[in-house]
Amino acid sequence: MREGAAPSQRRQIRDDARDEENELRMHMINAESHFNFVKMHLLSHFCDHIRQFGNIPMYSTEIGELAHKTQIKEGWRQSNKNDADRQSVHSCGRQHAIWMRLLNLESLQDRGEGLSADVLKHLDRTTSTVSRPVIRQRILKGRRHEVSILDDFSKRSGVSLEIIYHELIRYGRHYLPIDHRLSEDHAILRSLPVELLTQLEIPVLAFQEAYVYEIHHARSTGALHSRNQGSRNDWIWVQAGTEEMYGALRGRLPAKLVALLKIRDYRCDNTDTVRRVAGVQMLTPVNSGRLSDQHGLVTVQMRKDARGFTIVDIGTILSLAHLIPEEDRRWLVNSRIDLRTFNEVY
Repeated sequence: MREGAAPSQRRQIRDDARDEENELRMHMINAESHFNFVKMHLLSHFCDHIRQFGNIPMYSTEIGELAHKTQIKEGWRQSNKNDADRQSVHSCGRQHAIWMRLLNLESLQDRGEGLSADVLKHLDRTTSTVSRPVIRQRILKGRRHEVSILDDFSKRSGVSLEIIYHELIRYGRHYLPIDHRLSEDHAILRSLPVELLTQLEIPVLAFQEAYVYEIHHARSTGALHSRNQGSRNDWIWVQAGTEEMYGALRGRLPAKLVALLKIRDYRCDNTDTVRRVAGVQMLTPVNSGRLSDQHGLVTVQMRKDARGFTIVDIGTILSLAHLIPEEDRRWLVNSRIDLRTFNEVY
């Protein structure tokens, strides 16, 4: 700035210098900026994905944002601010390796593998201070008071008593120990107290979490409207076999939730006399559950046999399912609805 210049001239010189600096800054930003990064690119796919598959949680950037917090911000705070980048990366990698080692040792311990006394002592010392959340159980809610016996349920659901008796006997033989099975006498089954419910809370492990659960609310309202809308019978996943069965579905089958029941067996002397069961319409995979070469999804259809109503234990209900109607009595299993399902169906 020139010496001896008037105040107005000095002010004009400062303004010109500021404008020139701003122009240079904007030129550098425009010359080096682009939209070729993942958050902007994914926007071009959202519209088609929502039309085909529903919501888009699998494109969440939550994992990256959490990594930014744990790897960068916390690493910076814990460093001595001298070569902090190297310290942060080293500390994060070391902590991750230790946690993976502990998880592997805990898994071996849970499976009954023989571990040395020093390792067991170390595990007790490192895990005793960590309070693991209690695993939540499946909870039935929303009792409907118009049903008290199987006759009432048969009238409300349209399922014949003979089919209900047959399924209850099959359920007892398949799920219950011999001394706790339901009676196979139709007259006794007909007299058992029954409660009909409309909602099942299912705890589902969050993706890549060992002790964090999400709660899925599976509803079956029958002819009753749900939240001022039409009747609701949700799609659910049922564990129907071993992982070697049903191809990519790995032992699980989708089903429509038809009814939720509590059946009280007054003949038992112990306290565990309530049988919590669900009536479902099971689907069966097409082509043995193999993924389609066209769209990479599994196709399922209604069963061709006479079992349109099946009773299962609520413990075999794994989570909600998302199906896409394809044609008459056929659906596509939307394995891309979230990261957990995407990781399980392949």
